[in-house]
Amino acid sequence: MKRGAPTALPTRLFADTVAPLEAGTRLDLWLTARLPDLSRTRAKDLVESGHVLIDGRPAKAAHRVKAGERVEASVPPPPPEEMAAEPIPLAIVFEDDQVLVVDKPAGMVTHPGAGQPTGTLAAAALAHAPEMAGVGGPRRPGIVHRLDKGTSGLIVLAKTTLAYAALTAQLARRSVRRRYVCLVHGEVRPASGVIDAPIARDERSRVRMAVALPGKGKRAVTRFRVLERLSGATLVECRLETGRTHQIRVHLASLGHALLGDLTYGHRRERAADPALAALIPMLGGVALHAAGLGFTHPVTGAIVEFSSPLPDRIERLLSHLRNAPRDRTGSPSRKPLTM
Repeated sequence: MKRGAPTALPTRLFADTVAPLEAGTRLDLWLTARLPDLSRTRAKDLVESGHVLIDGRPAKAAHRVKAGERVEASVPPPPPEEMAAEPIPLAIVFEDDQVLVVDKPAGMVTHPGAGQPTGTLAAAALAHAPEMAGVGGPRRPGIVHRLDKGTSGLIVLAKTTLAYAALTAQLARRSVRRRYVCLVHGEVRPASGVIDAPIARDERSRVRMAVALPGKGKRAVTRFRVLERLSGATLVECRLETGRTHQIRVHLASLGHALLGDLTYGHRRERAADPALAALIPMLGGVALHAAGLGFTHPVTGAIVEFSSPLPDRIERLLSHLRNAPRDRTGSPSRKPLTM
């Protein structure tokens, strides 16, 4: 047998039924007892990422297992301890010896995860600034916050441990200013508002989040204002007070206004009555959401720094089409664009 590059380990599948004596045990602890090679942290990550099902449905790591429940798990091979740098071009907005601000394109994942081990922003940043290695962890060097794969726009990375500690502390205090612009289906009636609704993982799907019942999930607060009403769509500005997974997408969809291009929370048939719009949607390369503004206190100088990013062509094409589209059935005119 010839020696060569090591063969990638396959995903391991596991299934078993909870015994009566095991009832009441936390799911992550039950898994580590059945699969001793898993650490509790690894088991918890598998559960929270949707790789573990109980009777066919996603669960939480703190779930207390019940006798007779069927637990199924898919255990992918553990990622390498260190992430390889990849020389991928970056759109750098600002850089000094402490921080790096990048305008991320839609389609790029922020850091390695299930199903996306390479081609990430973190790997590209590591190639650009090797001193980031180990800042914030070996698998997420420099990553302070994240943007969804389908979202474009501004993101800040820390180049030093000092900057990482300062920026994560600002996020915890909710003093980082993040402004997003998005296109949503339908007419958003209030000119502005606040969505204060907790978010948790959707019990019916491993890839979705959902507005949770009172007392459950994590608090999530999104402030929004209408920028422009168009033909069958609305341009909306959102400012985050919290940073939950898919927060803007979940909150606006909960009001009945899913983002254009969002097949997870929105419509699978994008305006079938408008073939031209339907043809433009796939060109988004994600969802119609852009991180247009970012502000924080510089970790060394203490100065407040602000950055902005114009809407990318992928969203401008949709805007141009919608602004020139016929009025809706009610004949109501679009409002003039508001100042951004």
